[in-house]
Amino acid sequence: MDTRYREFLSQLTVPLLEKILEKSDGLDFGSGPGPTLSLMLEEAGHCVEIYDKFYASNEHIFNKRFDFITATEVIEHLREPRFELKRLTTILKPGGYLALMTQILTKEINFSDWYYKNDPSHIGFFNEKSLKYLANDLELEITIHSERVIFLKKLG
Repeated sequence: MDTRYREFLSQLTVPLLEKILEKSDGLDFGSGPGPTLSLMLEEAGHCVEIYDKFYASNEHIFNKRFDFITATEVIEHLREPRFELKRLTTILKPGGYLALMTQILTKEINFSDWYYKNDPSHIGFFNEKSLKYLANDLELEITIHSERVIFLKKLG
């Protein structure tokens, strides 16, 4: 397994593992063609299912409930991010975490020079204000951990 990719994903896994209970049930939403994040979380003792629209379209996951859901480098690809985040929130247990990883657009970034927008599959971008709006709209508590890691906690 690619060590650099695992190191990249550890930006999300390390702080997430500090938040979730042992042996939690999780979902890796947008797992991609070669799931890595789910394996890293399983190595830490969690049970993780995968879902990806193109590579693992397991619709049964929308009938389950999860302690945590990860979406790494996913929301920037979504045509309807609010719809998808709302759908994920409905399968998240109260007190559970929706852990997002995407490059946050900050005031310091010159959009015309920004590498992240050059990926033609990146169709949506988020700044702190838009992320807080989504969190409030979906009744989630937001913690911006870093410039690319966001935790949304389901209240209740």
